[in-house]
Amino acid sequence: MEYFEQLAAVAGVLGGLVALRWWLRRRGWAASLPKRRRELECLERLALGPQHSLHLVRAGGRLMLVSSSPGGCSLIGHLPDRDPERSGR
Repeated sequence: MEYFEQLAAVAGVLGGLVALRWWLRRRGWAASLPKRRRELECLERLALGPQHSLHLVRAGGRLMLVSSSPGGCSLIGHLPDRDPERSGR
């Protein structure tokens, strides 16, 4: 019986928190957090062999070509970003 009382208490607290959040958001006092923009994206990957690959990576508005192998990763070079939305930052 004690187990069910504890479970009901936890459910009551969680329900109260959900109701409070709903009420605050409805009043405009607790807005949703803004979505964070990703600064690092792997746009494409090309497998050259079982352990070797090329990666096209966008980092902070710059496009880079990176090679990976069992010996590590190395930057091959930078490429112009052709996406006008992202390159204008």
